[in-house]
Amino acid sequence: MSRTAEKMDLTQPSVSLLIRALEKDMGHQLFGRRGPRIYLTAEGRSLLELALPLVDGLENLPAAFDEQVNKHISGELHIAASEAILLQLLSQPLRRFHAAYPQIRVCLHNVTSPDGLTQIQAGEIDLAIGALITVPQDVLFTPLCDYDPVLIMPNDHALAGRSVIRLEEITPYGLILPPRHLTTAQMVEMVFSQHNIKYSVVMEARGWEVIKKYVERDIGIAIVPRICLAQHDDLATIPLGQYFPKCSYGLVLRREQLLSPAARRFVEMLAPQALAGWQPGPAKRSQRRTSTS
Repeated sequence: MSRTAEKMDLTQPSVSLLIRALEKDMGHQLFGRRGPRIYLTAEGRSLLELALPLVDGLENLPAAFDEQVNKHISGELHIAASEAILLQLLSQPLRRFHAAYPQIRVCLHNVTSPDGLTQIQAGEIDLAIGALITVPQDVLFTPLCDYDPVLIMPNDHALAGRSVIRLEEITPYGLILPPRHLTTAQMVEMVFSQHNIKYSVVMEARGWEVIKKYVERDIGIAIVPRICLAQHDDLATIPLGQYFPKCSYGLVLRREQLLSPAARRFVEMLAPQALAGWQPGPAKRSQRRTSTS
């Protein structure tokens, strides 16, 4: 409530009055309370799903009107993705996009895949690129590329130079992993548990570049998707495809989202197949994936 009031340049009591007035107009309670927490009721979520496309349409109206009247595409394009995706996967597409539409301002949000999904669902960004294990019913996931998982270590590490490794051989060495709530850490836990093998974590770090730097300094070893690696990285690698599934990255859109002219042009350039399968409308059943991030 406080953040909303600040964003709307209102006082918190004013926001509360607006909410009560909206609930009166709709004839239903839209927000509930559990202690200090506020949550959407089922009626509130239904209203949100109906309202988001309208909000998207209003926000994109100036750019859409300009395109229609002047055949000129302008505005902003907000893309959420992890640092590795921004640097490795999107650098060339964004270069081509900027050359074709220099008047569009591109805003990159460096976030994890779960955070990008949250921003898409909240209507805060135009599109996200990431890896999802479970695809929510209000989201469409279009695969773009797959990357093998690898074990990384310093070049002078005892395991360096190997082309194959067994999971139990990793046990003596501490792992550097992303935070536990992220997909990679959860996948490592699942795979080692399935093989009934223990492992130790010496450090949790957010961001592949940070993890790689600490691996280079011989603080631990790490399991990462190959997309995270660049030519200048001073690291040895061992493939882990025999144990871990490929990391599948794709385009994430909200099903009922109205794409701005700028977003539509970028999607057409990056993944035109996404538009063929994407139609704003009722959400479909959840999809289950087996990729990692």
